[in-house]
Amino acid sequence: MLLRLNTADNRPLHEQVAGAIRRAIAEGECAPGDRLPPARDLSQALGINVNTVLRGLRALRDEGVLEFRRGRGVTVAHGAAERSALLDRVRDVVADAARLGYSKNDLIDMIRGIS
Repeated sequence: MLLRLNTADNRPLHEQVAGAIRRAIAEGECAPGDRLPPARDLSQALGINVNTVLRGLRALRDEGVLEFRRGRGVTVAHGAAERSALLDRVRDVVADAARLGYSKNDLIDMIRGIS
């Protein structure tokens, strides 16, 4: 898996790491069940602190994109590509809503009204 960070990007490095891994999954570089390289290897390849990489990995775990298994390392979760794509779309909707003056609670109310 080849990851690159954009030095011109203003987002925090851990968010860039998570985004790069999401992209790799969405583009098919990593399939469900594939094991990711150790955080130490990723940090050395990217030239950043291992704790920064771990923070990005934990965020993806919390989103359900990655699974952490003791003794087996970090693997791509089943359904990760679809979940990752959906989360990207949700982020876009939240950003659009904020731009239009709606809060997250307003969005939740809108979603509840659709059901």
